[in-house]
Amino acid sequence: MFFKSKKMLVTGVLLSMLAFAAAGCGGGDKKAETNKKAEAKIYNVGIVQLVEHEALDDSRKGFIEGMKNKGFVEGKNVKYDMQNAQADQSNLQTIAQRFVNNKVDLICAISTPAAQTMANATKTIPIVGNAITSFETAKLVKSDKKPDTNVTGANDMAPVAAQIDLGLKLKPGAKKVGLMFTSSELNSQIQINMAKDQLKKVGVAFEEGSVNSVNDIQEIARGLVSKGVDFIYVPTDNIIASALPALVGICDEAKIPVVAADGVLLKKGATASVNIEFYKLGVISGEMAGDILSGKSKPQDMPIASQKEFNPAINKAQAEKLGIKIPDDLAKFAK
Repeated sequence: MFFKSKKMLVTGVLLSMLAFAAAGCGGGDKKAETNKKAEAKIYNVGIVQLVEHEALDDSRKGFIEGMKNKGFVEGKNVKYDMQNAQADQSNLQTIAQRFVNNKVDLICAISTPAAQTMANATKTIPIVGNAITSFETAKLVKSDKKPDTNVTGANDMAPVAAQIDLGLKLKPGAKKVGLMFTSSELNSQIQINMAKDQLKKVGVAFEEGSVNSVNDIQEIARGLVSKGVDFIYVPTDNIIASALPALVGICDEAKIPVVAADGVLLKKGATASVNIEFYKLGVISGEMAGDILSGKSKPQDMPIASQKEFNPAINKAQAEKLGIKIPDDLAKFAK
């Protein structure tokens, strides 16, 4: 009887051990399944750019490449909703509401107006911006060093003083410079003020010409030419960049060069720039977004990034067309 009871006790212990082991295995499987689901998550990312032109397109392409660098590949674990506002504020608001309603995991906002509209629409969805001159001035962050909002990204602050100086080297003895920008673009206003400060510093006069839309460009350009400007400076301005050939056409007639903050515009007829590299800045912002999505960082703690090194770039064919002699120390930058 005792032997039988002992045998039953041993059997019971063995059954309990097997049950515990089975439960343990089940827990492991459940944990593995949870991890697998996390790995298989497809992140929804909204991308909005103010208007279509090469600099903003490069920013978008760079952003997607930066995301890839952090392991987020379209069609595998990330889905992009790409929207273009066509320079229309009401479109931006519609796009912002679309992203909020769809509960996207992150928003990439390309340009200052795009970022401001997105930031007004949500205080919880992470926003990573690029092609933005000053996050602080646009009131997107509390400070560049510590944003302390749901917004971070990479700025495109141009080396304005160097760009003005480059124009003066190409046009030695220049007496007056035309400053052309879009009145509604905060990023442009910031750079134009910096350009004015530099021109005052070197004792060169200037004339301002602001536009409201692409339809104003030719009229304003003719007005600046009639006032005897020696060259026209254009900051990183989305409206003017989207229709630069209209400006270049007027300047070509008067043999006046266009000095642009955006080196991409040399392909459209600008004569010179000290280059902002929008693709590289896009990559930086994409890598920042990847770190946010993977939980490594939060927007409020990520300092605003920026380009560190700049080089002159000269459109050799355009300079020759306008009869501009390129100084020897700049010859290696002429292509």
